[in-house]
Amino acid sequence: MTTLRQIPAPDANLPDDAAGLAEAFLASTVGGPSGSRRRARFHTLRVAEVRPLTDAAIEVTFAVPPELAGEFDYLAGQHVALRTRIDGREVRRSYSLCRPPAPGAVSVAIKRDLGGRFSTWAQTELKPGAELDVMSPQGSFTSNLADLDGAHVAGIAAGSGITPLMALAATVLARSATSRFTLVYTNRSTTDVMFLEDLADLKDRYPTRLALHHVLSREQRSAPLLSGRIDEERLRRILDALVLPETVDEWFLCGPFELVQLCRDTLADIGVDQAHVRYELFTTGEPGRDEGDAGRPVVVAQGDPVRTIEITLDGQSSTIESPVSAHESILNAALRVRPDVPFACAGGVCGTCRARLLVGSVTMTENYALEPDELERGYVLTCQSHPTSDRVAVDYDV
Repeated sequence: MTTLRQIPAPDANLPDDAAGLAEAFLASTVGGPSGSRRRARFHTLRVAEVRPLTDAAIEVTFAVPPELAGEFDYLAGQHVALRTRIDGREVRRSYSLCRPPAPGAVSVAIKRDLGGRFSTWAQTELKPGAELDVMSPQGSFTSNLADLDGAHVAGIAAGSGITPLMALAATVLARSATSRFTLVYTNRSTTDVMFLEDLADLKDRYPTRLALHHVLSREQRSAPLLSGRIDEERLRRILDALVLPETVDEWFLCGPFELVQLCRDTLADIGVDQAHVRYELFTTGEPGRDEGDAGRPVVVAQGDPVRTIEITLDGQSSTIESPVSAHESILNAALRVRPDVPFACAGGVCGTCRARLLVGSVTMTENYALEPDELERGYVLTCQSHPTSDRVAVDYDV
């Protein structure tokens, strides 16, 4: 649990170098390739193609019309939120973009989860020609390397965690003739490997610069090191024999919480600077949690102590009274007056609901999306932030 207080706004008269750093920070976290600040918005896109990846996973490609090209510029590693109605209920889910940035289309991979409302619907109902609401790309799971010449980037993924690494690997290798990418990808068996042929094609295209290691937990491989579940002992052996951490400039980790945390802890223990480690989760480790937040109703009874929550979105400010006893999140309160507030997973993972805390203090229940420097600058995940002061003000536009 993280407690945050108001962070002073930066001086408008920043020196040129500081202003440049601030601009670069925004470009790397919330803007497109041009570096322009873009607020997350939904746009209706048409499904151009649905391609099977495994028995339980599909790749969905959306056509992006020319008039929306600027809204769907993105950096490799970013994600989009999808929105639809299933059985009369609005459902939102976030999915990483799996193809390198290219005009005219965006693609995501959707793996069916046991009991997953959206993923099951997508597998059975989503067809070319269908229309879906797609949010403009967001996220900071992107490379911070200014120069890829001679760079060595490493990725560790499990299951559907391969999705953003597909875009990252292809981009890193294509943008420099001397860059290298090492990918460790773990699954239960060969039939569970998403993008199996695409990865083989990438290896054929860059045979000396892409090191690809498939680890299968329930299928025997010729190399014992690549057979079995990745635990700490196996991970250390893989790092020492196949990745060589001392040569890696940047790390990307994507998968379930347990694997990502194991990798982060192990890398830290062997001396890898955490500033060079990027990570993203596709689950928070709470399988029973009901994802999504539509603004549950809250009744303010006369005489009940309340907290005042102020939000600014698209230049318009709103004020909400929230009963202390309700212990509701800022997002929940905001949705009661502004249904267009951006959010997707509502689980502290995707970062879509990110805003800057201007006044007051909050406690964040979970945070799997914000980097330490974002926290220092006063950013919070509104889906996880609960006021601890009588007045709280956040700005989605900053």
